[in-house]
Amino acid sequence: MDSTSPLPTEQRPRTGLQSFFKDARHFQIFYLGGFLIFGLLALDWQVNLAGYLVLLGTGLGVQAIGIKLTGKSWNSLKSALITCLGLCLLLKANSLWTLSFTAAVAIGSKFLIRSKGKHIFNPANFGIILAILLTGDAWVSPGQWGNHIILLFMMGAAGLIVLLKVGRLDTSLSFLLSFGALLFCEQILYKGWPLDHFFHTLTSGTLLLFTFFMITDPVTTPNAPKARIIWGIAVGTLTYILTLWFYVFDAPIWALIIISPLTVWLDRHFPYQRFQWLTSSPKLQHT
Repeated sequence: MDSTSPLPTEQRPRTGLQSFFKDARHFQIFYLGGFLIFGLLALDWQVNLAGYLVLLGTGLGVQAIGIKLTGKSWNSLKSALITCLGLCLLLKANSLWTLSFTAAVAIGSKFLIRSKGKHIFNPANFGIILAILLTGDAWVSPGQWGNHIILLFMMGAAGLIVLLKVGRLDTSLSFLLSFGALLFCEQILYKGWPLDHFFHTLTSGTLLLFTFFMITDPVTTPNAPKARIIWGIAVGTLTYILTLWFYVFDAPIWALIIISPLTVWLDRHFPYQRFQWLTSSPKLQHT
């Protein structure tokens, strides 16, 4: 080949911009960071700068320690940042120590609770649940988001972009459709409630954030598409049971922590290549 001939497409070096768009974590960081700013500016959330700094500092610090001890890539700091931003959006606590504990537990669980090289629990989910159970000072506030149509549109559109990048749209749809179908049968067909009540439940900001962020974590969801659909339906069904039968207002995060160990069984019975960040296709390479 002549030295002046252009390189084939697959051999051409990627530009910085191409590499940036290839990593879906960048989209998740902008997605979550954008909604944190939206909540502070448009929804009049109380600014808790110290709390945000504690969550970010503790989470990134524990991740850095884990990287030094295990030899993982420093790129994994992006994943820790995603977890910390999720905690900023979902977690409420009176004490900075509680926030620090939650972030440390969340990130630490990635390194300590693993099966065949894959961590089992969504880190933010695990941290929030443990903080609620052990501290008595932590909670999730679904009402802070409101039920605005603009918010629904923005979260849906931005969330869809993230899902298409990480290849987990099937997980979100199976969860939301199963939960929505059961809710519709209960509220509309059985009880005869107005549609407004049904849509009010489905447009909760916390539910949408859970659908587009927490349940779609590509590292802790099952590897195979069929397994993810089964998994999403299981989470959606349990969310319905906890919400309608036990009146748990933050049911999705409890359903997820209960169903998460099922991933180990599903990965064993539905063999499939594991997700890895920084691949052109989310189903080609192992972590």
